[in-house]
Amino acid sequence: MSERKTYAGAKLREIRQRQGLTQTAFAKSLGISLSYLNQMERNHRPLSRAAVLALAEQGFDITPLDANETARLIADMREALADPVFDQTPAMAELEVMAATAPKLAHSFLTLHRAHRAANERLAALDDRIGREDTAAGRSPWEEVRDFFHYCDNYIDAVDKAAEGFVGRAGGDVQALAGWLENRHGVSVRTEGDALRHYDATTKTLTLAPGPAHVFHLAHQIALMEQNDLIEATLDLANFRTPEARDICKIGLANYFAGAVLLPYTAFAEAAQKTRHDIEMLADQFSASLEQVGHRLSTLQRPGAKGVPFFFVRVDQAGTITKRHSATRLQFARYGGACPLWNVHQAFETPGRIIRQLAETPDGVRYLCLARDVAKPGGAFRAPTRRYAIGLGCEVRHADQMVYADDLDVANDAAYQPIGVSCRICERTDCHQRSVPPLEKALTVDHDRREIVPYRVS
Repeated sequence: MSERKTYAGAKLREIRQRQGLTQTAFAKSLGISLSYLNQMERNHRPLSRAAVLALAEQGFDITPLDANETARLIADMREALADPVFDQTPAMAELEVMAATAPKLAHSFLTLHRAHRAANERLAALDDRIGREDTAAGRSPWEEVRDFFHYCDNYIDAVDKAAEGFVGRAGGDVQALAGWLENRHGVSVRTEGDALRHYDATTKTLTLAPGPAHVFHLAHQIALMEQNDLIEATLDLANFRTPEARDICKIGLANYFAGAVLLPYTAFAEAAQKTRHDIEMLADQFSASLEQVGHRLSTLQRPGAKGVPFFFVRVDQAGTITKRHSATRLQFARYGGACPLWNVHQAFETPGRIIRQLAETPDGVRYLCLARDVAKPGGAFRAPTRRYAIGLGCEVRHADQMVYADDLDVANDAAYQPIGVSCRICERTDCHQRSVPPLEKALTVDHDRREIVPYRVS
């Protein structure tokens, strides 16, 4: 068998530098030429047996030059790269080069991968403690779809532009959309029943419940009929893990199209700037609800025509977050409710009024937050009314573009209320509204001293 060649330039250079020797002095001590040493250190030539013997005779530690150590490093990297988190596995030759020329980087990669595995195991344990039901992939289909929109900045360019183009051709009111469905697809529209939208493909009948959202539901049906290829192509690119996630996202993309028909990007963005983001004026101008306006403001992220980056959230009366979008640095907790110090919870106490709040998160970012209650009538005397509160906000650096900031003292540090994301992950140690201890902080319990909570966060 032929002897395996060992390339160990980085390790040879490390031995030399640890001894404080120049290349010239080191080559002389090994009895080799300067050019030969230079080629070995640059991995242009394998390590010679003579050089190894000379190092050993002079008392140098040649353990790092062991070819078996390089082989072990390569094996460890191959095992780590088999993790499904990596899309591609480098060729064997690439791993050999990395192990030989950048062993410290290889070890750092392995350390990082071990930390990744440990973090995943810790998160899995936390998920189990929270009682969350997960799929094998770690996310439910609903969460997978939510993450898809989140990492798209809540803006789907092709669908948004298709909706804007459609409005330019067909119009965007109820009469125009109903006429389009009838003339182009032979679909008749009726208003009756309790389903918000029901399409019977056999009779080509679209039935809508009585209410103010007919434009949205008509546009949704048009999206399914005319934009199916575009929606399916977008779903292919999303590469969802489960068919359930794909089905849910298809509804989401059709809803996105409908919202963009109701509130066309260019016209809405211009109106938002003109009214200085007065959501009540925008709702009146576009015959939309406050929730639809707030949601749309959080999606104005078209490249080259971005609006103010907003977050948008909807909570129910129990404080559970039922809808969330954020184009800001503020991200909402996946589990449980929002921070109790946030003004969105106060909206239920002052129905019909927009509440303003200057708030600061633990990372030091400051926001102007708006909140208001909204109600969705059931459409009949005995039908239950759904009640929510919506929250909308942006970083305070955009305050000059907000009508709601005109009489607020945004330069006053004392005007900002400290808020967090969720008690389970909040870093604040002195919050008087903390409901549960943070999961990853040590607690100190003093039996002889009681403050607001019976523990201190270390």
